[in-house]
Amino acid sequence: MTFRSANLRGSSRSRPGPAILPKEGTTISTPPKSARSVRPAFHPELKAGRFLPPLPIGPLLTQVVQKLPAKRTVTPEDLIVEDIRVPGPAGAPDVLLRSYRPRAGRSPMPALLWLHGGGMVSGNCGVDEEANIALARTLGITIVSVEYRLAPRHPAPAAVEDSYAALTWLFAHATERGIDSSRIAIGGGSAGGGLAAALALLAHDRAEVTPVFQLLVYPMLDDRTVLRSDMDTRGHRMWSRSNNRWGWTAYLAGEPGNPNVSPYAAPARRSDLSGLPPAWIGVGTLDLFHDEDLAYARRLQESGVACDIEEVQGAFHGFNGVFPRKDVSKSFRQSQVSALRRALFPHQA
Repeated sequence: MTFRSANLRGSSRSRPGPAILPKEGTTISTPPKSARSVRPAFHPELKAGRFLPPLPIGPLLTQVVQKLPAKRTVTPEDLIVEDIRVPGPAGAPDVLLRSYRPRAGRSPMPALLWLHGGGMVSGNCGVDEEANIALARTLGITIVSVEYRLAPRHPAPAAVEDSYAALTWLFAHATERGIDSSRIAIGGGSAGGGLAAALALLAHDRAEVTPVFQLLVYPMLDDRTVLRSDMDTRGHRMWSRSNNRWGWTAYLAGEPGNPNVSPYAAPARRSDLSGLPPAWIGVGTLDLFHDEDLAYARRLQESGVACDIEEVQGAFHGFNGVFPRKDVSKSFRQSQVSALRRALFPHQA
């Protein structure tokens, strides 16, 4: 596998690497006030994000949002949109998938298995409907969105096992669905990005199917971030430290930071990342996941796995969903499109 150096965009100034995440049971002292007096600098196009209210999520709100139905837009004439139920893991219910396929696409075409965000406790296969439609159109590929089981009712490894069942089904039925099985990528945003990373590990270890690429959009990778006390949280938006603690606690069915947490739940726990598919990791400098994401990206590179890094200065978690029309969000999206195009259409590169 070729090695590709990081592509750090958004700033030409050098800066220190990500903080080292603590080992289990370690407490990091909080910097003195004088070191934290400078306000976080939001990207010029994202300054309105300073006024976004906190969005706390806990057990009660989780129960409410999990009852919301999957979003369904009017089916575009140029796409075939299908809801498909496929066999789940042994002893588990079927898994609902939503497929977006361009009518005019050339078969066999590439595919992207997409895993939605929601902190492991919310979301469904329709959360990213507009983005999935746009991506299917732009690239001329099939997008398959997975409705995996949610915590706390279904803790780990339910979500990643559902995702694996979806992935193996997609490979097994690729020919009949006009998909090129040698060009199937996996990806996701936030919690879904973490699941995609875990899915890459699981697929590598079981050696039944081989995704060609992993697209990790500000992924939720490391439960030990909950243990950190050195983070400046003033620039965090959309996903807070308390939300992160609840998401990991629900998903792990216990306190984060336990030394026995599986890397299939928290991919950053994996010691050996060699042999994984090439990756793209994108995250903003004001994102709660910033340090863990860059640390994972650099570990991939050190393991010989090609990994592009898209770092957006002054961007918070989910900024592109809050301000999708801003140029910084369009650029972030274009970086993902370009990465997928290189991975899925190598002859055009």
